[in-house]
Amino acid sequence: MTERTYPRGNKTVSSSLTESIKSIRYEDINGANRLFGGRLMEWIDETAGIAARRHCGRDVTTACVDQLTFKHPAYLNDVVVIVAAVTYVGRTSMEVRVDSYVEDVHSGERCLINVAYLTEVCVDDGGKPTPVEYGLTFETDEERQENEDAFKRIIFRKTRAAEGF
Repeated sequence: MTERTYPRGNKTVSSSLTESIKSIRYEDINGANRLFGGRLMEWIDETAGIAARRHCGRDVTTACVDQLTFKHPAYLNDVVVIVAAVTYVGRTSMEVRVDSYVEDVHSGERCLINVAYLTEVCVDDGGKPTPVEYGLTFETDEERQENEDAFKRIIFRKTRAAEGF
């Protein structure tokens, strides 16, 4: 993919970093007494949207949830920490990685329970896609690698869409 220039320059990955903290309540659990996946998805979508808005400075809409991998359950009274950051910026869209953890309130230790990638589209006041005015600058090798991996995910998404999935 060709390198773009952005009218307002670049922002760092860390400038989009967003962390949400939730305590699991009765209304968040399913019949098996675990965190309802749909509730976690709601929290993930909200946190990803905030991260994308922090990057582009405009409203966004979720276009795609590319991956949602449940690694471990969470239970009533668990503290869930959701961390999101922009990993890739296209013309009108951004990819956001969202990691969700259960945090032990005594030790502060976090156990990864979910990884998700969402595509957020920058929209104008009328809700139409509009160009993202900021590119993305990487401060760590991990951020650069995540961005390189984003290109693979983009190709995979395009291939799935072309095949009707």
